[in-house]
Amino acid sequence: MNVLITGAGGFIGSFLVDSISSDSKFNVYALFSPWDQLKLRSKFNKNVQEIKIDISNTQNLNELFVRFSFDTVIHCAFITDTSVQSQFVKKFDIEKVNIFSSIKFVEFSIKYAVKRFVFFSSAGIYKNQRKGLLNCETDSIMLRNDYFKHKLAVEKSISHHKGLQDKTNFVILRLGTIFSENESNSSTKLLKNRFIKSINENLLEYKNSKNLGKPFTFIEETYSQFLLITIKSIKVDEKNIGFLAVAENANEIRAAINERKNFTTRTSIIVVLVIIIFSIILNKYFLKPIKNLVDYTKIIKEKSKRKSNIEILKKRRDELGTLSKSLDDMTTDLHKRINIAENFSTDLVHEIRNPLASLKSAAEIIRETEDRGQREKLVNILSHDVQRIERLITDYSQMLKDEVVMSTEKMRKIDLKPIIESVVDDYNNLYFSKRGININLQTQNNVENYFILGIENRIEQILANLLDNAISFSQDNTNINVKLELKKNNQVVIKVIDQGRGFKEKRLERIFDRFYSNRPDSFGEHSGLGLNIVKNLVDLHGGSVNASNNHKNRGAKIEISFTQA
Repeated sequence: MNVLITGAGGFIGSFLVDSISSDSKFNVYALFSPWDQLKLRSKFNKNVQEIKIDISNTQNLNELFVRFSFDTVIHCAFITDTSVQSQFVKKFDIEKVNIFSSIKFVEFSIKYAVKRFVFFSSAGIYKNQRKGLLNCETDSIMLRNDYFKHKLAVEKSISHHKGLQDKTNFVILRLGTIFSENESNSSTKLLKNRFIKSINENLLEYKNSKNLGKPFTFIEETYSQFLLITIKSIKVDEKNIGFLAVAENANEIRAAINERKNFTTRTSIIVVLVIIIFSIILNKYFLKPIKNLVDYTKIIKEKSKRKSNIEILKKRRDELGTLSKSLDDMTTDLHKRINIAENFSTDLVHEIRNPLASLKSAAEIIRETEDRGQREKLVNILSHDVQRIERLITDYSQMLKDEVVMSTEKMRKIDLKPIIESVVDDYNNLYFSKRGININLQTQNNVENYFILGIENRIEQILANLLDNAISFSQDNTNINVKLELKKNNQVVIKVIDQGRGFKEKRLERIFDRFYSNRPDSFGEHSGLGLNIVKNLVDLHGGSVNASNNHKNRGAKIEISFTQA
């Protein structure tokens, strides 16, 4: 019977070669690795044929199985200590020898009809090694290094290989640590000698210490073993007759400590990197922009002309960009409103001075005059000036209020025709019976709707102010024409034409200034803000307003244009 034993240079392999070859009915083929530095064993029996090949080479393995007809394959070849073997092979080559070569042995055994296949695994792949017998279905796996990982991988491959189950009997043997007096493997022999030496050294220290009689524990670390050793003296009749040494494999403890160290190191590195990255991101994307916003607010507060980075921040597409844009828009709007309020206040003070001066003069004169007619005239002047001041303050307040309201109102699609019809009807009901003034609305026959984007009540306010202004300059029993037209350039036009005295100014754009000075005699009914309000509301709607004289029929014409929606 031909038996192939791989890993014959190792402790288990050499023992099997010695044991099996002692029976003459077995022809043993001892397989050695090319990097095995041990000499071939001369004590092997004559029926042992020594073979030295690279088992990682598939062609070599195939030639081996072709050349010899094996009945049994006992696979012991494995690189056990990667740190020792690293001078001969790389990590990939270790995996090639341990895993891929083992699988090839299985496949060639099936291919060349090997009757039995034995694989030597290790009990070290299991977490709990304190029990005498191990059960792979119940014991938890703890892969402490690559050696045990490779053993488990080969086990799984063999167990699930359909060819082995159907054609070839297979056995997997899981061995623990084995010591022998006849041990020839250098690493295992070194381990045993080092263990004994360590016990002797610590025993000598224990004998000469004050702790003699008490348990003494120390650790011993070798290539692959981490041992906890406890020595205790044995006394009989107060006489020390010897010492008891108990060694416990603490590889699990060492593995746990190393894993904890590695975890702590990895975690520390990751935490430091995260902190650094987060600090960079925080500074670049949050702290620096926020600092720029703070600087911008300081510039606003100090009314400084220093350049800010607000335009860069406004381009951001996140919450800071939105905040920056909102802050800048709010600041711009606030400055605008402040300027408007300051200008309004200045103009209002200026306009109130004249009626106040008139009031002061009339009050001084009325106290000195005895003429009843003169006193009545002075009272009328006082009343007129009071009305003027009251109207100025009322319209001024309304303008400021309108500024606030307009900023919150939203444009929508509206039809000008029904809005203008409603305002014209209201004014006809008010002024036709009172002064005989008739307001005519003229629209195009072929146009049903005059749509624009606007605010309905603001359009009403525009037309009402225009009609108020036209009526102020119109004689009784005259006509005011309101025309609504749709131009070819998609412009919706409103025209208000009166039959009054017209405009005397060479620069007609001045009539839209606040407190326009060319007013009728009945100015007490008006503040001079009406056309300025019209201009502001038209600008709000994106339109234009122009004034001209109606030379044909005398009077004035105000023309407003909006874009058709």
